Amino acid sequence: MCLFGALGYGIWLAGYPEPPLFILTEPSGERLSPALAAFYMFWTMIILLQVLIPISLYVSIELVKLAQIYIIQNDKDFYCEKSDSLIECRALNICEDLGQVQYIFSDKTGTLTENKMVFRRCSIAGVEYSHEDNAKRLETYQESDLHSEDILDGGVSSKSATCWSKSHSPKSIRSAPSNRSLNKLPTSLEIPGEGDGSARHSRSVAFSSPMEKDVVPDPGLLKKFSSITPHCLYLSKWAEKTSLETSYIIDFFLALAICNTVVVSLPNQPRQKVRMPSIIKTPMKSLEEIKQMFQRFSVRKLSASSLSAGKDPSSETPNSFMNKVPLFSRLKLASPAEGDRTLEGSLNSASEMPLDGLEKSDFANPKDATNKPTTCELYYEAESPDEAALVHAARAYNCTLQSRTPDQVTVEFGFLGPLAFQLLHILPFDSVRKRMSVVVRHPMSNEVVVYTKGADSVIMDLLALTSEDNRTEVLQMEIRTLTQRHLDKYAKGGLRTLCIAKRVMTDGEYAEWLNDHNLAETSIDNREELLYESALKLETDLTLLGATGIEDRLQEGVPETIESLRKAGIKIWMLTGDKEETAVNIAYSCQLLEDTYKIFSITRQERASCEVLVDRIIEDIERHQISNNAFTKEETSHNSSFEKENVDFALIIDGKSLDFALQETLEKKFLYITQHCRAVICCRATPLQKSQVVKLVRNSLKVMTLAIGDGANDVSMIQVADVGVGISGQEGMQAVMSSDYAVSHFKHLRKLLLVHGHWCYTRLANMILYFFYKNLMFVSLLFWYQFFCGFAGTSMVDVWMLILFNLIFTSVPPVIYGVLDKDVSADTLLALPELYKSGQTSEAYKKSTFWVTILDAFYQSLACFFIPYFTYFGSGMDIYSFGNFIITATLFVILLHLLIESKSMTWIHWTVLVLSIAAYFIFTLAVDAICLNCMPPANPYWMMQTHMADPMFYLVCVMSVVVALLPRFAFRVFQGTLFPTPQQRAKQLDVMPPGERSSAIKRWFLPNTDNTLFHAVPADGSKPTKEDEEAPCMQSPKDSEYRNYNV
Repeated sequence: MCLFGALGYGIWLAGYPEPPLFILTEPSGERLSPALAAFYMFWTMIILLQVLIPISLYVSIELVKLAQIYIIQNDKDFYCEKSDSLIECRALNICEDLGQVQYIFSDKTGTLTENKMVFRRCSIAGVEYSHEDNAKRLETYQESDLHSEDILDGGVSSKSATCWSKSHSPKSIRSAPSNRSLNKLPTSLEIPGEGDGSARHSRSVAFSSPMEKDVVPDPGLLKKFSSITPHCLYLSKWAEKTSLETSYIIDFFLALAICNTVVVSLPNQPRQKVRMPSIIKTPMKSLEEIKQMFQRFSVRKLSASSLSAGKDPSSETPNSFMNKVPLFSRLKLASPAEGDRTLEGSLNSASEMPLDGLEKSDFANPKDATNKPTTCELYYEAESPDEAALVHAARAYNCTLQSRTPDQVTVEFGFLGPLAFQLLHILPFDSVRKRMSVVVRHPMSNEVVVYTKGADSVIMDLLALTSEDNRTEVLQMEIRTLTQRHLDKYAKGGLRTLCIAKRVMTDGEYAEWLNDHNLAETSIDNREELLYESALKLETDLTLLGATGIEDRLQEGVPETIESLRKAGIKIWMLTGDKEETAVNIAYSCQLLEDTYKIFSITRQERASCEVLVDRIIEDIERHQISNNAFTKEETSHNSSFEKENVDFALIIDGKSLDFALQETLEKKFLYITQHCRAVICCRATPLQKSQVVKLVRNSLKVMTLAIGDGANDVSMIQVADVGVGISGQEGMQAVMSSDYAVSHFKHLRKLLLVHGHWCYTRLANMILYFFYKNLMFVSLLFWYQFFCGFAGTSMVDVWMLILFNLIFTSVPPVIYGVLDKDVSADTLLALPELYKSGQTSEAYKKSTFWVTILDAFYQSLACFFIPYFTYFGSGMDIYSFGNFIITATLFVILLHLLIESKSMTWIHWTVLVLSIAAYFIFTLAVDAICLNCMPPANPYWMMQTHMADPMFYLVCVMSVVVALLPRFAFRVFQGTLFPTPQQRAKQLDVMPPGERSSAIKRWFLPNTDNTLFHAVPADGSKPTKEDEEAPCMQSPKDSEYRNYNV
C-alpha cells in the first residue's frame, strides 16, 4: 500500500507541466522532483497506514491469555480434595498449545498410578510369602475410610487390622494410629488413651494412610519369625552354625528397617533425636552385655554327633556342620521345575531343629517381649513411598525402626528389644546406580555390614560369584534362581520389585574403602566417575537375601482419559524406569495396550542384533501395509461387503536397546516404527533417555509434544517438551517447579486438553483473524481515499479518530471474544473427543481462512467507502463530514461482523458492544460540540448533531452495513445449513434435551455421514477415511493370531 501510494503520488506530480501552487517549495526556493517527492511520500504513507501493523494485537493476546489462564485455574473440576488444591498454571503464554498436542509422553509411577506403595509380597531365601490376608484387605479397602477417620485411635488403626488381630496373637501387632496423607490431616489431632494429656499431631505425614501402613503379616512368615529365639542369634555369631533361613529372615527385615533415609518423629514433637520412653525404660544392651547374657544359657546337644563332649563348637569346619544340621542333610540340587519345592522344604527343616535347652530368662520367651505395650507411637517421614512401605512392612513383623540420628539407627527387634546400629556410611539412591546402601556396625557381631536394596537388573549382577565346590555357594545360586523367578512373577502382576542383599566386611576392608571414598569425594577432576567406582567397590560380592513386591495402584480415571485422548488423535507413550513386565502390566490395566495389539518387543544387548530386529519389524509393518492395500483394491473391484481388518501395532523397548535406537544410524528407523504404532512403551529408561526421546520426536516429526510426570527423574523430559505438566504427588515438587501446568491427577489432563485446550486455541486463532480483518478494513478506507486526494497522504477523519478508533471504540469487543467465546460446550467436547483434532490440523487458522478474511476486509471497506461517496457525489460536503459517514458505518460493520462470527453470546458480549457504540457517539458529540475551530480550514463544529438529525445519514449507514455484511452472513448461513463443520453440528447438540442428545452422540459418526471437512475417528472405534491412515488405528483385528505378538 505504501509503495503504491508513493508511486501514485510521483505519477500524479509528473502529470503537471508546472509544479502546482499548493505544493510547498523548499527553504532554498527549489521544488522537489517527482521521484524525490515520491520517496518522501512513501514514509508519509507508512505513518498514515501504520494502523495496519497490529501492535495492539500483542497486548490483546497477552490479556486474552491471562484471562484464559484465570479461567483454567478457577475450574472446579480440577479441584483435588485430598491435597486441597486446584490446577496451577505456571506458564502464561502457551495456553493455545494445549489445543494442538499430538504426542503425550507420560511417566508411570505417580503419574498413571497413585504412588501409594503397599507391601504385597516378598521372597526370602528363595521362599515366597504371598501375604494373601493383606491382599484381601486391600481388595476390600475403601478410600472413604480416610475421610471418616477424624479421630485417630492409638490401638489398631484400621478395621481390617482389628479383625485380623482377633484371630492372631497380639505379639505381632504394633501398629501406629491411622493418619491421613498429604494435607488432609487436621492441624491438631487428639489421640485417646495417652492419659489426661492427649498428644497432638500438628503436621501432616506423607505415605502414612491406613492402606499403606496396616500391613497384615503372612501367617507362614510370621510363624517362622516368631520362632526365632536368642539361641538362634547366639549361633549367628558363627556363620557356619546358623540356620540359613533364620539368618536370612533376620537380615532381610533389618535391611528393610535400616536401609533407608526415613525420619522418625513423635506425635507431639518435630523430627525426633531423643530416645523414646520405651527405650529409656529398657536399657540398651551393649555387645558385652549380650555376650554375658548368652553365657548363662545352657544349650543341649543338637545330636550325638553334633557337639561332642569337650569340643568347642566353633572349631568344627563348615562342611562337617552342614552335614549334621538337618537343613543341609536334606538339601539336594533339583531341577528348575522342582527347585522351589525342594529349597522351601529344605529351608523349612531348619525351623524344626530342637531348641529346648534354653533356660528361662528375660528373653527366652519371645511372647513376653512382644506383649509389652509401647508408651507412644511413631510417625515415619520418608523421601519416597517405597521406603515408607518397606519400613511399615518390617514394623508389621516387630522389626520397628525406633529412631535415627546422624550416627546411629535404633531398631526394636522382637524379643531383643532395641538394638543400636552404628551408622558408618550411606550411599543414597541415584538413577545411574539404581540402588541404595547403608554401612552399619552390627551390635551383635560387631561386624561391618553393608545392606543394599535396588533394582534386580543391577543387584543380580553384583552378587558374589558361586562355584559348585561349596554347598553354601550352591545354595546361594539356587536362591538366586528362585528369587529371579519370583521377581518375574511379581513384575507380571504389576508390582514394583526390589532386591535386598548384604555384604559382611572386615574392619580392614572397610577402612581401605573409606579412605578411597574420601579421596573420591574430595577429588576435583572426574569426581562423579570416581564416586561411582567407589560405590561399585563397596556394593560387590553381595549375598542375596530376598526380594519385595510393592503394589502401586492405578489412578482413578486413567483408562477413560487415555481412551478419550486417543480418540482425539493423540499418541501416548509411556516412559518408565520400571521393569518391562511391570510396565506392560500397567499398560494393559490402563488400556494403553489391548489384547488385540500386535506387539513388537525390542530387548537386545548388542547393537548389531538390535539393528537386525529393527529391520525385521519394518519389513513386517510394510508387509501388512501391502496386504491391506491389496485387500482394498480387491474389495473395490469386487464390491465386497467384507470389512478390512486393521492391525494395531505396539512397541516395547528397553533402556539398552533405546540407547541404540537413539543413535543417528537407527533413529529414523525407530521413528518410522513408532509412527505406525498406536502405543509405545520405553521401560528401564533413564531420565536422560526420556528427554532424548521427547526431543527426537519433537524435532524430527515437527509435532506438538506434552510430557507429564511427578518426580525429579521426569524434570528433563518436562523441560524439553513443548508443554510440561507436573503432577503434585508424593515425590516432591521438582516436577511441578519445572512444569508449565501442575495438576493433581492424570485424569485432569482430559479436560485440560479436550476442553480448555480446544477453547484456548480456537478463541485465540479467531481473535487474531478478527484483529487482522479489523485493522485492514480501517486502513483500506484511508487507502481508497488516497485516489481522490492525489495520494497526498491525508485522511478524511481527524487525528483523534485515527488514534481512538482501534484504541477504545473497537479494542474491548475482540478481547471479550477471545476470552469468553465457546464454539462447543464442555460436556459436548468431553463426549466427542474427536472435535479436538481441529486444533491439531489448524482448522481455525489456515492459509485459506486467512486470505478469505483479508479479501472480505477489502470488500467491506469498499462498501463502506463508496456507498457514501456515490450518495453525496457532486455535493458540497466537506472532508470531515464525508469521513463521519464512513467511520460510523465502519464501526457498525466491524462490531456486527464480530457478532456474526461469535459462537456464543453472553450479557458481557452485549454490554461491551453497547458500550463501544455509546463511547463512539459520546466522544463524537462532545468533540463536535466544543471544537469551534480545531482543524482549520475544516470546521467539525456540530457536525455529528447535524448528521443525526438527517434521515439520509441513517439510510446510508444501514445500506453500507447491509451491503458489507451480506456476503459474510450468507456464507455462514449456507455453510451451517448445507455444509456444517463438526463444531457446528456439535453446537446443535447443546440445545437438545438430554435423551435426544445422548442418542445423537451415539449416531454422531455413521458410515453415511458426510464429514469431508473434518477427519475424525468414529465413536465405535472404526477408521472411516483414508486420510487417517497415518493416525493411530482405532479398529482392532478380530483374529486371535495377532494377540500379544512378539518379535
